[in-house]
Amino acid sequence: MDNQFIGLDIGGTKLAAVLGTYDGRILKKLKTPSEATKGPEQMIEKLLSMAHQLMNTEVKAVGISCGGPLDSKNGIIMSPPNLPGWDNIHITNIISQSLGVPAYLQNDANACALAEHRFGAGIGCDNMVFLTFGTGMGAGLILNGRLYSGITDTAGEVGHIRLAPDGPVGYGKAGSFEGFCSGGGIAKLAAKMIKESINSGKSVGFCQDIEQADNITAEDVGKAAAAGDPLAIEILKISGKYLGYGLSIIIDMLNPEKIIIGSIFARCRDILQPEAEKVIAEEALPIAAQHCTITVPGLGEAIGDYASLSIAIENWRERAQ
Repeated sequence: MDNQFIGLDIGGTKLAAVLGTYDGRILKKLKTPSEATKGPEQMIEKLLSMAHQLMNTEVKAVGISCGGPLDSKNGIIMSPPNLPGWDNIHITNIISQSLGVPAYLQNDANACALAEHRFGAGIGCDNMVFLTFGTGMGAGLILNGRLYSGITDTAGEVGHIRLAPDGPVGYGKAGSFEGFCSGGGIAKLAAKMIKESINSGKSVGFCQDIEQADNITAEDVGKAAAAGDPLAIEILKISGKYLGYGLSIIIDMLNPEKIIIGSIFARCRDILQPEAEKVIAEEALPIAAQHCTITVPGLGEAIGDYASLSIAIENWRERAQ
């Protein structure tokens, strides 16, 4: 039989476990609601239950994907905002002791970067960047063929970069990359622009009144833009423009061969990418921009299945060499 690996994904709404092979065949998947408000103990019990259901003698390692902050080198989850009570949880020790094989931890952006590098659009790239562009904006960096996480495990926190003196708040900072380019940031930008439109006497097709504006989501904006709503399209064009500023910084600093962008970008690419590329043409070093391809995940919606699995595979491979 082939060497097999288990991937565990810890999220605020669901827990997932996957069994797969070294060459990327998914053998079995399990998932269950997190019920995060009930605390970490019951979530860990669920994780262990799923892991034991997948465990067999061919499993060599376990990979664990989780939102930060965390200490990947020591396998510690350190109070992620969507996981109440997860304060300095030594998750790799818990999993490894229960299953009897090594366990490894990475944040979700790094895990997705590993997955795309090994199995998706980043195959063959020595230098690539994966951007989440989902609930938040984070990056996983593959430099010279290896994951780069920095001295304090915070490399790739591009959402904290300030792109404008003011703007939607993301990552605790107004005008940040995450403020303009994330689900939460787009929702805030939409609320502001909807209120301005209604107050100036204009109707907004996807929002009936000012009170409703604060409940509009990025998904609402995306659907309205796809249906041709002019204000929704304008909101996404603004997000795309600032995406271009952020990508230009990444291109100039890291000179990657590919930047792979998931989630909202993948779903609204037809509006976001042209706006971003206009800015890149003006802002980035021409030679670096010409050699950088901006694309969507090759794994598509399956990227979550491969992300945690790739953590296990990469760490096992490095230690087996």
